[in-house]
Amino acid sequence: MVTTTGVSDLTSISVETRIEASAEAVWAVLTDFASYPQWNPFIRQFNGDLALGARVQVVLQPDGSRPLTFRPTIVELELGSSFACLGHTIVRGVFDGRHRFELRSDGKAPVLKQSESFEGVLVPLLKGTLAGAERGFRKMNEVVKQRAEAGARVS
Repeated sequence: MVTTTGVSDLTSISVETRIEASAEAVWAVLTDFASYPQWNPFIRQFNGDLALGARVQVVLQPDGSRPLTFRPTIVELELGSSFACLGHTIVRGVFDGRHRFELRSDGKAPVLKQSESFEGVLVPLLKGTLAGAERGFRKMNEVVKQRAEAGARVS
């Protein structure tokens, strides 16, 4: 069974992974930001509060790239099911990204969807970086899956 699907184009990335654990177990792994440096292959650090309007510091490391530090703002939050951060490189309109995590049920096991949409004048020039980000999304989702499934199984 394929557990991870993905879609990407020049302006967005989306990766979905079915996880055979409770939604609560998946959410707990996803939002345990303090442990990211120990296990997360893509988001190496996530510092700050999970609160609407909070500014956080995120260190990403896409495949084949050096770490990149962003300071996005949490612009969406529904505890237990989704949150999104909006960040800008340099100034708004140059390279903007809205990174979203969504946990939903399709009547079976929960599905973790990690997506990002991009806008700005630099987007066409960063196509290679975006491909690395998609691989990072896949790797992160797979490790969230492993960690959540190790802690709790869906009956």
